[in-house]
Amino acid sequence: MMNSAPTVSPHRSRGARHGRQWRAVGWTRPLLIGAALVSAAGSLLWTAAVSGFEQPRVTLAFGVLVALGEFARIALPGGREAAPIASASAMSYAFLFTIAGDPVPHSGVQVVAVVAVGMALGELPHVMVGRPPHWGDLARRLLNVAIIALLFRPLVALIDLEGPLWWMTLLLMAVIVVGVWAADSVAAAAIRADRLRTRFGVTVRDEMRAQVAIGMAVGASAILMALSVHVMGLTTLLVFTAPLLVTQVAFRRYAQIRLTYLQTVRALSRVTEVGGYVETGHSHRVSRLAQGIGRELGMSESELLELEYAALMHDIGQLSLRDPIPSGATVLASPREQRSIAELGAAIVRETGVLDGVAELVRRQCEPYTGDGEAGPPPLGSRIIKVANAFDDLVGGSADRDRVEAVLQRLRMDTGHEYDPVVVEALATVLQRPDFHWRGD
Repeated sequence: MMNSAPTVSPHRSRGARHGRQWRAVGWTRPLLIGAALVSAAGSLLWTAAVSGFEQPRVTLAFGVLVALGEFARIALPGGREAAPIASASAMSYAFLFTIAGDPVPHSGVQVVAVVAVGMALGELPHVMVGRPPHWGDLARRLLNVAIIALLFRPLVALIDLEGPLWWMTLLLMAVIVVGVWAADSVAAAAIRADRLRTRFGVTVRDEMRAQVAIGMAVGASAILMALSVHVMGLTTLLVFTAPLLVTQVAFRRYAQIRLTYLQTVRALSRVTEVGGYVETGHSHRVSRLAQGIGRELGMSESELLELEYAALMHDIGQLSLRDPIPSGATVLASPREQRSIAELGAAIVRETGVLDGVAELVRRQCEPYTGDGEAGPPPLGSRIIKVANAFDDLVGGSADRDRVEAVLQRLRMDTGHEYDPVVVEALATVLQRPDFHWRGD
């Protein structure tokens, strides 16, 4: 039934609690890059013109490790970039206090200079083959080392691992590592919130979850490398980079597996298009719309990934139809047909054995947002897919603004029972953004 004035159900979606407008934090990335450039240039000028490079052999050893680590940087899920070996080597150089008992006199300024040169050399091969670095990530890695050097280097003369308070040194290192990791996660979250147009608080939690494993591995390795050099000299550096190599390989494999999953899901989503069940590009458009709505409503990264999978495969149940729906527009089908398509699609997704959450989103996509039975309201992801699918079924790839506004008004008129009003308004907000290209153009 069509209602002229939408009502707010007591079963208000979780997204309503995240209904505040996104606030731009676009200054974070240029500020970090600028600070990194100033730090690198200032430290290089000071070291070259005033203080000089202390202990060239030690400087060369750590500089080479940083360069090799940057060259072997890895791409992580979510558009992230990491260089575990480079970061651990740079941090251990900042933490270094003796080499086999001999004092290490280099300053924090020299640490920043050496790390900056190592990073530049490590990035050079990538730039030469057309793979420019993520400047925000590169700046964060340099600034992390600069903060550690500025905090720790002035205290090196006070360190005595042979005395009764040796544990204070380890505690200080651990506190600095955790503090820098937390600050880096916040900076990365600010950049990500601006890039994806999503909630800052959500990206902070996402970044901390995504970086906690690799961040703690890098920090622990840096402390161990500094302690091992204190006892046995520079020869132990290669030994302690081996665990980081294993960690890096594991993260690389995880990223490849996740990419393979997404490619497989995208291939499955095209089957309905190739078979003529839906219009070309429909699944991709629904996926982009759903992700935009999900970010606007504050969904986490893991929830957005499930939503992307479910949106891409939301129409896969149409493969079981004897006679395709005209134009594949399920919004025009009867409720019984919609339910049948959703149930069959969920059954196909469950056959993968690893996407049960996605299957549930697909299964309940056709239900009214207020719920349809004892199970209660469908999940937020299902409600988002329902709105995104209905919008694209009625608009298609059209760029006509009048048609878009007419369809939005139609969805608003049916928010009393069928469509979640919060989701519909989130869709309207997303469509107003000039940088949101849901048609893929």
